[in-house]
Amino acid sequence: MPRDNGSTRKKTLSLGFLTVVEDGANALFGGYLLLNRLGRPLEFHCTAPIIPNRAQEILYGPTLRPFLFGEQIGKTLVERAKKKPSLLCIDRQECFAVREHTPAPTVLVQSAMDDRPEEDFAGSEPSQRTVGVNRLVLSPEDASVEEDVWTELFEAVEDFDLAEPFFRIRDAIEEARRGRRAA
Repeated sequence: MPRDNGSTRKKTLSLGFLTVVEDGANALFGGYLLLNRLGRPLEFHCTAPIIPNRAQEILYGPTLRPFLFGEQIGKTLVERAKKKPSLLCIDRQECFAVREHTPAPTVLVQSAMDDRPEEDFAGSEPSQRTVGVNRLVLSPEDASVEEDVWTELFEAVEDFDLAEPFFRIRDAIEEARRGRRAA
């Protein structure tokens, strides 16, 4: 993320939010919400249900979830969007696999109160910051732009909680699912 005087960048900042919702029948639904710096929606996309079959479970083994979350769902949603995010926020570690398919730096948004042990990042030590009620974990692939990402992110979170858009996505997916069932 190149630095500038701040005014141009602040006006054009767009934050992408990507999540995957699982239902009780092993179906996965992806949702992607692109917001402007004020937290207003620019685009929303969601997937039809994706249900991995038994052969995929066997062949992919422990790599199935990152493949489905990052490559099948995340890549499809981010590429479908007309506008590209300045920064991509995810709330599921498996979604970090999308980083290979987007130029946008990627940050995992967790609750600062979350006491889960740190996830394995294949030997890389991820950069983390706590901002308000959120712990933010930067993708190890984005270490070269770390300071720019944190600066941009701190400007963005002045206006809203980075975890909140994920609730919007889940609610929108549930609304779409209800609409399909009613049809």
